[in-house]
Amino acid sequence: MPGVLRRLTDRLTRSESQRDADELLEQVRSSGARSIGELADREIATVTGAVRAVTLRPRSSVPALVVEIFDGSQTLVLVWLGRRQIRGIEPGAYLRATGRVCLREGVPTIFNPSYELRPRPGITAQP
Repeated sequence: MPGVLRRLTDRLTRSESQRDADELLEQVRSSGARSIGELADREIATVTGAVRAVTLRPRSSVPALVVEIFDGSQTLVLVWLGRRQIRGIEPGAYLRATGRVCLREGVPTIFNPSYELRPRPGITAQP
C-alpha cells in the first residue's frame, strides 16, 4: 500500500509538464531507443523523441536544418547540413534518429542522422 500512496502523491504534486516528460521517457525506453540523458560523446546511438523546435541556419556557403528533440530526459540537436527543410519534420512530430553523438558546447548533437518519422506515442494507426 505505501507504494500506491507514494505514486498517487507524486502524481498530485508533479507539474503537468513533468508528468508528460516522465511519460515520454517511459515510452522511449519501451521502444528500445537510448535515453538522451545517458548518451556519451562519440558513440553511435538511436534516439526517439518529440520535435520541440525546427530552425534553418543559413550560412554563406551551406544551409543547415537544425531540429531539437526531447525524450523526457534531455534535449538533443539534429543537424542536416545542406537541407532547408524535411517534409514531416515540424514541432510536435515524433521521430527516431540514428547517428554518431558529439557534444557541442555540452549539448548532444547528431549531424546528418538517418531518421524515421513515427506516430505519436499513444496514437494507434488507422487501418
